[in-house]
Amino acid sequence: MDLVLIGLLGGLITGISPCILPVLPVIFLTGGAQSASFEGDGEVIPARRSRPYLVIAGLVLSFTLVTLVGSLILGLLGLPQDVLRWAGIIVLIIIGVGLLIPRFEQLLEKPFQWLPRKEVKNQGSGFGVGLALGAVFVPCAGPVLAAIIVAGSTGQIGPGTVLLTVSFSIGVAVPLLIFALAGRSVVNRIRAFRTRERGLRIAAGIAMIALAVGLVFNVPQMLQRLLPDYTAPLQQELTENDAAEEALGLGGLVNDENQDLDKCTNGAEELESCGTAPSIRGIEHWLNTPDGEAIELDDLRGQVVLIDFWAYSCINCQRSIPHVVGWDETYRDAGLQVIGIHSPEYAFEKDAGNVAAGIRDFGIEYPVALDNTLSTWTNYRNRYWPAHYLIDAEGTVRHISFGEGNYEATEKMIRELLVDADPDVRLPAESGVEDETPELGSTTPETFLGSSKDVNYGGGDEYGAGTSEFSFPADQDEDTFALDGTWEIASQYATPAESGAEVRLRYRASEVRMVLAGEGEVTVTADGDSRTIDVSGTPRSYRLLQGEPGSGELTVQIPEGIQAYSFTFG
Repeated sequence: MDLVLIGLLGGLITGISPCILPVLPVIFLTGGAQSASFEGDGEVIPARRSRPYLVIAGLVLSFTLVTLVGSLILGLLGLPQDVLRWAGIIVLIIIGVGLLIPRFEQLLEKPFQWLPRKEVKNQGSGFGVGLALGAVFVPCAGPVLAAIIVAGSTGQIGPGTVLLTVSFSIGVAVPLLIFALAGRSVVNRIRAFRTRERGLRIAAGIAMIALAVGLVFNVPQMLQRLLPDYTAPLQQELTENDAAEEALGLGGLVNDENQDLDKCTNGAEELESCGTAPSIRGIEHWLNTPDGEAIELDDLRGQVVLIDFWAYSCINCQRSIPHVVGWDETYRDAGLQVIGIHSPEYAFEKDAGNVAAGIRDFGIEYPVALDNTLSTWTNYRNRYWPAHYLIDAEGTVRHISFGEGNYEATEKMIRELLVDADPDVRLPAESGVEDETPELGSTTPETFLGSSKDVNYGGGDEYGAGTSEFSFPADQDEDTFALDGTWEIASQYATPAESGAEVRLRYRASEVRMVLAGEGEVTVTADGDSRTIDVSGTPRSYRLLQGEPGSGELTVQIPEGIQAYSFTFG
């Protein structure tokens, strides 16, 4: 599918999604708000016909620049990543105050009074509003926008990326321009608006300030979570095809550093050669290094390196980590350097304190990098938790393994590369960590309770963000969960809104765990037996039951004050 067409359609779908609702009042009102001339007696002059176009042109320009090169420029300048967002918010407030207080707007225009009045009078704040909106406008991150952001964050911006970004911005601009033109049309056609220009300016100013204040407290995001994304099926239909996937594989997704990784076969039994290892980039914090010092792969030439992508609450990672810890302990003195790249699934996994606690729980002593922006994850074109990349002493990737398993083959290749690096090395006995990877399809898949990625819901009620009443269904399918009672469903977790709330789970596993947070006591009932579990602190995994492999049903009674994130199975 043509790159321009993908961008246009992706932008158009985004432009009619719930994400644009917070900016619509500002666009509608500023598209029709008139401007005051401060010459002579302060006569009010109707707004230019070009005002709606100026608003949208400013939005498209600033959104394109911020999305494409904002992170790159801020990184070069050493500025915080949210400085452009705050600048946009401040501009919105200033323009809003100017609409409310004409003398303040006159003060803002003074620096430009040397320009010919024909050039500035009555332009008002159209283009400036657009520039500010573009800096704060954060649409739903569908696959098209995700590809653009990845390209911008990695600094690999080519002609294809620019073309995709511009076409996406134009696609978003089309429905927004319609709203801006509608605002101007309403003002021009309805006498009540024409005779109440001052009231319209006040309304526009209030809307702009309200949007700015809402952005400070993330109100638009909270409102968006309460609305179903009715455009998700359209996004899926647009991007889930070979042509679209190929077109979106650009910029930071495939670059000069990682383009040879395709030469490696996932889980191969023998060593392969897959190009020089991509760099570790975008790390916010290092753990288990002296004074938090960063590690560069170039400084590790001569050593065999194992890079492990993981997240501390991921059940698959929890089963894989003992093998990685075992390799580190067994082969560290023989020349192996293990580096953990912690790439979060959940927002709470971005907290350095939470990750540090997970590191202690797993007995990890090797360096761990907090890849909170998924920059290194992206640079390795990774898509899995866990994922292992084995690098030889020359810095070449020699083996890739996605997901659990393949431990015996990976350890064999670690030993082989250590001997290649130092033929005189005396290798210890193998680590001997038992492979407890469940047989494929033998357990219930990881089950999330948040609205953003809920899976395996088996209740008869609609499941979505917000507070709702639920009841257990008469019949519930295997590998599903259902709720009973009053629950508040957030984007990443579910939490009881009243006492007496329960979760019922039908599962296939020998071990069932649940990621919980908060303070309180949950009661687990299975096979007629009940037991309680104390929950305290930040999100972590709690074992609900363990036994022989098989099918079963359990109920978890959860009090108010506890957040339930997911079920995981072993």
